[in-house]
Amino acid sequence: MRLTLDIDLDTLGEDTAAEAGRTLRYWAGAVAQMDLRAAVEFPLTDSTSKTIGHLAVSQGEDDPTGAVKDVLARYLHRLHETLLWKIDGLGERDARWPMTPTGTNLLGLLKHVASVESEYFGFVFDRPFPLTLPWSSEDAPDNADMWAWAEETIGSVRDLATVVWAHADATIDELDLDATGHVPWWGEDPVTFAHVLVHVVVELARHLGQADIVRELTDGSCGLMPAISNLPEHDADWWSDYVEKLKQVAEAAG
Repeated sequence: MRLTLDIDLDTLGEDTAAEAGRTLRYWAGAVAQMDLRAAVEFPLTDSTSKTIGHLAVSQGEDDPTGAVKDVLARYLHRLHETLLWKIDGLGERDARWPMTPTGTNLLGLLKHVASVESEYFGFVFDRPFPLTLPWSSEDAPDNADMWAWAEETIGSVRDLATVVWAHADATIDELDLDATGHVPWWGEDPVTFAHVLVHVVVELARHLGQADIVRELTDGSCGLMPAISNLPEHDADWWSDYVEKLKQVAEAAG
């Protein structure tokens, strides 16, 4: 394994040392949160969000297929961690509160993601998830998996997600990317594990985008992941001015 930090100093402007130092301090904290056993790559940005280089963890090419699976698994794990983080610090009311006309809420997103993964990494590949999820049954009401029922709590939904993800990890470890399964709601043709793994990563990323917006609307909390905000480092006044500028541009365009 190799950790590479590549910064194009010519892109840093006049205060090269200060910008490089800021980037190094920022990513020193981020690296401490990373799984350095899996290949991954991130863009590096300066204080204006301009790309100035990249950070990468790479591995040998002896098993390129295994490397691809490791990368996908790493992205999946990161999405799991961030989705849990989006609920941290909230009470039962705020975690459940519907924030859109279609009822999107944070705890419901976590419950839905866990339920979906129990199926894709479960019976799709003849590895059925051991627990019965009544909201996933064929006769369940519409959207039954998109909100926490009265008898559920933040803790119980988080616990469910943890168990589902452990089951998913076991499936990922066990199957090669060319293993085949069957997704009934996709049709009759068999699907590869690679196809399903990519599909789940994409679906989870989409739902995490919803969680980003819902959490910011709930209490103003935002960011890409616990160690990386991926936002310009400015105070509340700067952000207020920024939003006001966007409103003025929008009004003029209208």
